[in-house]
Amino acid sequence: MQDVVLAMLAKEPAHGYELRSRMREALGPLGNEMNAGQIYVTLARLAKAGLVTSQHDDGLPDRPDRRVYVLTPAGQERVAAWLAEVSWPKPDLAEFHLKLVAAARARLADPVALVDAQRREILRRLRDAQRAALTEADPVAGLLLEGVVLRLRADLEWLDACERTWTGRK
Repeated sequence: MQDVVLAMLAKEPAHGYELRSRMREALGPLGNEMNAGQIYVTLARLAKAGLVTSQHDDGLPDRPDRRVYVLTPAGQERVAAWLAEVSWPKPDLAEFHLKLVAAARARLADPVALVDAQRREILRRLRDAQRAALTEADPVAGLLLEGVVLRLRADLEWLDACERTWTGRK
């Protein structure tokens, strides 16, 4: 969640409410389950870690005063590192989806390039799992390896769908 919030701030400074709205929009129906307080807790942790700063923003007459959050140079470095990360599989596909959305909106990276990097990593892991499955003599251990191979193939199919969607948005 922290990396997603940082990436959402990379485009421009924002209020906590604006960040929550951006994330809910990016997640579609899954965003309705997001806890509103989670954004503010995350922002407080990021500020404590020195990755964001905030400034008081006088509200409009019909709105309360708010805090505007801005990335620090350390926060910008962390966003760059997060976008370059290709660890997989992650249990939360929504995080990768948000990485693509944040990268595209803030023009931090080409979403299709991020998909390609993930695909290369998954293909590497798939090769390793298939080799291990071929040499595994124990059928019980082989079952786990088969599950890993099937999961990685499904992840590749999902990345293909991501690529089709983001290629059409260029």
